[in-house]
Amino acid sequence: MYSMFAVKKELGQHWLHDEESLQAMVDGIELTSNDTVLEIGPGLGTLTAPLAAGAKRVIAVKFNLTTLPKGYKIAANIPYYLTSNLLRVLCESSNPFSKATLLVQKEVAERVCAQPGDMSLLSVAVQLYTEPRLGMVVPAELFTPPPKVDSQILLLDYRTEPLFADLDTKLFFRVVKAGFAQRRKTLLNSLSAGLQLSREQTDAALEAADIFPAARAQNLSLAQWHQLYEVLKLY
Repeated sequence: MYSMFAVKKELGQHWLHDEESLQAMVDGIELTSNDTVLEIGPGLGTLTAPLAAGAKRVIAVKFNLTTLPKGYKIAANIPYYLTSNLLRVLCESSNPFSKATLLVQKEVAERVCAQPGDMSLLSVAVQLYTEPRLGMVVPAELFTPPPKVDSQILLLDYRTEPLFADLDTKLFFRVVKAGFAQRRKTLLNSLSAGLQLSREQTDAALEAADIFPAARAQNLSLAQWHQLYEVLKLY
């Protein structure tokens, strides 16, 4: 079963009617007849209908994630201005989803799936909890009204086991945020300023983590961030 609410144009959403794109979103979460799917922002119901045809239950409203059954799935055409915050909320929930298929701005999808050299706080945050993949590109002209940029389907598989054991996520993200706070500066400078450490302390921490002091935050892999966190948590 499913429910819809009235469209609110002031929220800035662009409605997708292309059947191929909608079906790609449904296929991306590998629906079964036993699945509960949370659809965030159902709008006109163009995605709700094919979801309801394949799932046991579709909840097409904003919802308290902690009340959903374990292993629920998510499908959403997300307004651009909500994307980053919503991704963090979904990934950090105490009751995480199993699979998600999200229609987002193409640039954002690429940022989430970035590799070392192009990493960002967003890519680190999402990749810590999930294995992201890029789906099909959805051109702007397939939306009503058409946005200014193309969109892309972002596929997320929540990690069945934590990437790193016994991780203090608050401290981990304190380190990562400090690193990205001044992207144009070296890690030696940005971490020293962000964590209020002396340059000597920061240089020693980077050396202990086997990270070149002149490297920049976007160059580090998740494994390197974790190694740096392991060193800095002793300070």
